[in-house]
Amino acid sequence: MSFTKEKRNRIINYIMEKIDNDASDFCDHVCDAFEISVTTVRRYIKWLLEDGKIKADAEKKSGYSLQIKTWDFEYENTNLGEDIIFMEDIRPIVSRFPQNVQRIWYYAFTEMMNNAIDHSESNEIFCRVNQNELYTEVVVMDKGIGIFNRIKMFLGSPSLQSAAFELYKGKLTTAPEAHSGEGIFFTSRIMDHFYIYSNGFVFNHNNLEDEQYKPLGEDGTAVVLRLSNYSKKETKEVFDVFTSESGSFTKTEIPIKSICEFGYPVSRSQAKRLCNRFEKFSEVILDFAEVDEIGQAFAHEIFVVFQNRHPELKIIDKNANSEVKKMINHALSTNS
Repeated sequence: MSFTKEKRNRIINYIMEKIDNDASDFCDHVCDAFEISVTTVRRYIKWLLEDGKIKADAEKKSGYSLQIKTWDFEYENTNLGEDIIFMEDIRPIVSRFPQNVQRIWYYAFTEMMNNAIDHSESNEIFCRVNQNELYTEVVVMDKGIGIFNRIKMFLGSPSLQSAAFELYKGKLTTAPEAHSGEGIFFTSRIMDHFYIYSNGFVFNHNNLEDEQYKPLGEDGTAVVLRLSNYSKKETKEVFDVFTSESGSFTKTEIPIKSICEFGYPVSRSQAKRLCNRFEKFSEVILDFAEVDEIGQAFAHEIFVVFQNRHPELKIIDKNANSEVKKMINHALSTNS
């Protein structure tokens, strides 16, 4: 049976996805998904082995793993240009992928590399690129002061953890005369996986933590970016979600579970820290996904006290369950 090129590519990608997820019975999944025989699946596996896209791996349940290529770069942090680094070292690695993917990598890499150049206070910056047929991962590491430590000192935050949480809001920069503070916010949302490891804490939107990329210095920072090689995302789509018609960064969205200890926001103090810098936006979305309940003081401080001080600001709750919604409504009833 002869398949179209499109169907062959879908079968091949599906096989690699199952291998990447280490599915022991992936052959059966492929047969069922595409109504093809085991013999046909084995023929595709043989081709993937011969083409160097996968390799036999006895430690995996599937018996295979994706072949990964790795590039390492080291830069002395003197008169570096992040755009030049991208064009010379990173673009050749991603140039075979669609234009939208290349645009995403240009934006994300130059933003994160510029942060390391301008803010890390590190004499050296390191970059590692890992790539297989499904995704590309870029890691930018330094031996500097550590991003969360720098934010803590700049904002006077009570702890490194609270300093790390400020990144969820966006519009945060320790050098406002030269930076807008938008890079991490938008990069973290356009990548498939994104995390920052520094000063013993992790910032991420994907519950992803891999300690193989601990910073190289005692403090230091490691920023990990991962994107599908065939992503359909566009940078404009992500920007449009959080910007006004004029292009201003006016909206932010904060995952409450991630910014509150134990995922249980209770106190007025927690709410006050959360509301810090909300006035920089015209709309704030509070995502209560996976938050079972909230405290009365927490809800009252945000939806009554802070809202009354900033009536021009729109605060929206999202993914709130019945218990959370009940407490928000209770707080609002005290304001009537």
